[in-house]
Amino acid sequence: MLLEVKNLYIDFEGMRGRTEAIKNIHFSLEKGEILGIVGESGSGKSITALSILGLLEENAIISNGEIIYNGRNLLRLQKKERQLLRGREIGMVFQEPMTALHPTMKIGKQLQHVIQRHRNIPAKEAKEAVLQALQEVHIDQPELVAKKYPFELSGGMRQRIVIALAMSAPPHLLIADEPTTALDVTIQYEILNLIQELNRKRGTSVLLITHDLGVVSKICDRTIVMYAGEVVESGPTKEILNRPNHPYTQSLLEALPDSVSPGQPLRAIVGETPSLLQRPNGCAFATRCKYAMDICRNHHPKLAEKEVNHQAACWLEGTVSYD
Repeated sequence: MLLEVKNLYIDFEGMRGRTEAIKNIHFSLEKGEILGIVGESGSGKSITALSILGLLEENAIISNGEIIYNGRNLLRLQKKERQLLRGREIGMVFQEPMTALHPTMKIGKQLQHVIQRHRNIPAKEAKEAVLQALQEVHIDQPELVAKKYPFELSGGMRQRIVIALAMSAPPHLLIADEPTTALDVTIQYEILNLIQELNRKRGTSVLLITHDLGVVSKICDRTIVMYAGEVVESGPTKEILNRPNHPYTQSLLEALPDSVSPGQPLRAIVGETPSLLQRPNGCAFATRCKYAMDICRNHHPKLAEKEVNHQAACWLEGTVSYD
């Protein structure tokens, strides 16, 4: 086991009081595995990832839980100890590559700085490693690209460089937060293939965060579905896609473009995510769920195993039908 998040609760202090953003999150990640976390914006995916890295905002409070990485509870480490882990053992690919790259520093210099910091090698060797890192993410003419600034490159090229930076140590765990957002379909496919290739070649475990079940279907071994700061379903990706056990997962699948005929309007999930300032007593999805019963509105369901290694937090018996 490389990573295990246990009973994680995260609150945020604000002008309107304390908000429970993450509630009782529990999941694990095996060595060499690709795990997807999927859900709408505001479901708590990125907050969960940032808590692993120790990069939460100052007003965030981890009120309960453990984050066990390679046998160590990250929440008990000193600030400097966690800083050493970031980049060296845990790499991060952010959603917008321009925020991760220094705008006034050439690509080669940025990569060289990170490589020297994590590998502790001389400058000459680091320069050679820069070109190798660019080649590994399938960048043509690495010598030319190394001399360019971020603004001179396309979005897809910048994302490849961010991946090269994240893998420069190389880390045992790569966290990719919406790595294909704002990229066209062809480039999205190439970036996902690249992440999968690095996973297979180096054995790097990957935590992939996305709002798109179509993305997790391509490369993820297992998938966690989050809603309103909670895990509502988890299991092998193929099982979740073929036999969703939670109505929210079913709704996400129905919202995929492939689920409707050409020319037909896309299906949207009716309603809005409940305010985290006033969490409902029952299931958070009950106000948007076509299967909702009285028990759903009044009693909170716990994550339970419906099938082997396949869990869902739903009062419905068995598997929810999927049309």
